[in-house]
Amino acid sequence: MRPVLFAIGASAESYKYAAEYLSVYLAGTVFSMLATGLVGYVNAQGFPRVGMLSVVIGCAVNIALDPLFIFTFKMGISGAALATVLSQAVSAFLVISFLFGKRAAVRLSPRNMRPDKGIVASISRLGASNFIMQATNLAVQVACNSTLQAYGGDVYVGVMTVTNSVREIFTLPINGIVNGASPVISYNYGAKDYKRTRDAINFNTLVGSAFTVFAWLLVFLFPALWFGIFTDDAALTEAGVDMLRIYFFGFIFMALQFSGQSAFQALGDAKHAIFFSLLRKVIIVVPLTLLLPRMGFGVKGVFLAEPISNVIGGLASYLTMRGTIYKRLGSK
Repeated sequence: MRPVLFAIGASAESYKYAAEYLSVYLAGTVFSMLATGLVGYVNAQGFPRVGMLSVVIGCAVNIALDPLFIFTFKMGISGAALATVLSQAVSAFLVISFLFGKRAAVRLSPRNMRPDKGIVASISRLGASNFIMQATNLAVQVACNSTLQAYGGDVYVGVMTVTNSVREIFTLPINGIVNGASPVISYNYGAKDYKRTRDAINFNTLVGSAFTVFAWLLVFLFPALWFGIFTDDAALTEAGVDMLRIYFFGFIFMALQFSGQSAFQALGDAKHAIFFSLLRKVIIVVPLTLLLPRMGFGVKGVFLAEPISNVIGGLASYLTMRGTIYKRLGSK
């Protein structure tokens, strides 16, 4: 594990904490996979409240156990990892209990869990875009951390960690919007109600755009506030305020990326969904992350790569969707 962690930008100082956390966390990965993988089947059966509660209860357990394990039991980083594993186990238990219970419209049982090649192939094809998005996020993180370690050291690796956490806060609502709209898009397209299909896509775009503008204003006006949520290190906050503003510049184009890509995925256009997953991260962000610092931008170049990719990738995804899917939907 050590060479891999160094390769993605971990310093000797941060390595020991990462290794300690991962050695515990990875042992509980199965709970995370079950909780996140099966909750979609709960939501799809018309029980979003149950799905939400399984996540919220898991988070509450994590929050309660963190100080207990870290400070009371003096387990440090290992305690934080153990708290996370146990919270994910609770979420997984709640989801599995529901799916095997009487309330589920489609209950899990051994006889209906035998895989069907055709269904597995279809799910894999459509799910590949989400997988690629996650994999490309990892590739970007490797490029960012290794470059920041070389040009700025641990301080700027920490700045990027906080920045990514802030981004997660603001992208979660957008994910919720597009995930909620995707079944509406798919159902109405299958029912040939193209007006409602267009309305759902427009809803994604307009609400997502409004929210991302609001999020950008919050970051631009109060950058130190967001850093204060994750750290009380004055040096880290001072170094990160300008970087956070740079990173979120053009955040509205993320709404266009989500709108276009979710429409492709909802209508089964796996090729376009996968391509635009690769375009923004692998084709644009990674090369820019490696090149801009070497062109005189220094650590700022790493943070500049994100808004540049948002503009290019977001516009390309959305305009392609308008030129392909909208053409099929017509104007009536």
